[in-house]
Amino acid sequence: MKMHFTVNGTPVDVDARSDDMLLEVLRRDLGLRSVRATCGIGVCGACTALVDGEPISTCITLAPLVEGRRITTVEGLGGDHPVQQAFLEAQAYQCGYCTPGMILTAAHLLAEKPRPSDEEIRVALGGNLCRCGCYVKIVDAISQASGG
Repeated sequence: MKMHFTVNGTPVDVDARSDDMLLEVLRRDLGLRSVRATCGIGVCGACTALVDGEPISTCITLAPLVEGRRITTVEGLGGDHPVQQAFLEAQAYQCGYCTPGMILTAAHLLAEKPRPSDEEIRVALGGNLCRCGCYVKIVDAISQASGG
């Protein structure tokens, strides 16, 4: 099945099966390795991408459902997004596995609410797990990115 959508600002056409998950298409067909394959059931947040600006779990999203939509992975933020810079400055990572999903979720939060409280940050990150336990630094980084 031929699918068309925009990934990180670039229109793409891919041939994929109707039962392929978006995660598979992004990693296998488009080489976007920042979208992590972890839980496979939509609970860890490592596979997060933004679809039309909203964070979604790509491991449980059928690829045909994003036909014609805009998808952003952490590569699409360009490396100079305020959240990316704050994560570096606050050293809000250890192994880095959860970092792309955390950054995208935080970018969405700040787009919706530019000055969230620490509690609002924690709630927004509820679907993103960090196995290394870097939550304090992650919240600090997001607060820093918001100017707080």
